[in-house]
Amino acid sequence: METNNSAPKSHVGVILKAIILAAIVVGLLLVARHFNLQQVFRDALAWIEAAGPIGPLVFFGLYIAACVFMLPGSILSLGAGAVFGVVNGSLLVSLSSSAGATAAFLVGRYLARDFVARRVAGNTTFSSMDEAVASEGWKIVGLTRLSPVFPFNLLNYAFGLTRVSLRDYVLASWIGMMPGTVMYVYLGSLAGSLAELGAKESGHARSPAEWALYSVGLIATVAVTVVITRIARRALSRRMKPMAERK
Repeated sequence: METNNSAPKSHVGVILKAIILAAIVVGLLLVARHFNLQQVFRDALAWIEAAGPIGPLVFFGLYIAACVFMLPGSILSLGAGAVFGVVNGSLLVSLSSSAGATAAFLVGRYLARDFVARRVAGNTTFSSMDEAVASEGWKIVGLTRLSPVFPFNLLNYAFGLTRVSLRDYVLASWIGMMPGTVMYVYLGSLAGSLAELGAKESGHARSPAEWALYSVGLIATVAVTVVITRIARRALSRRMKPMAERK
């Protein structure tokens, strides 16, 4: 007689998912309650600056953790410019942010998707959005990465709930995040040191480069809104047509 081991395994999987999600939530609450994140990141950057060859590896891991735990990474991008310079800093932040965005995407897809899917079942708006991203995934991902209106950390998880392919997500995210990455690293390099960077943050005025990037972001925001609206409208029309024919 064969025994069915699938049920116990499925229960173990559900329990593991719940534990990991609970750990993320608790971690976020503890960090928000007990730590000055900017100071923690500045202290970490100071340690990384003095760590020598191992510094970039520590920075890479820290940036991924910040993405997964939805912590603001702008101070890390700015600090990379002060610590590593424009070229090396841009390369390191680009690799780190792409890896962090991918890690959060995978957490959202494989740990939270089932939970969210059950709560949006029958929601035609979500279905249409999912269909829009599935058909034009790389365009929507790239445009939202250019736009400052769409929060970076939230997008990482939100795209995990859609049907966009991992390949399209990673490539479009990497390209779309590049202008903002270079700008932040460049601004950080102008500070010259981490101490000066902290002082500049408190009284920071927008530079021409920032205004240019925000202008591009505004255009991208309009574009992605138009693209999503059109695709969602077509998807809804296709879904409604069979219902009208049955009537």
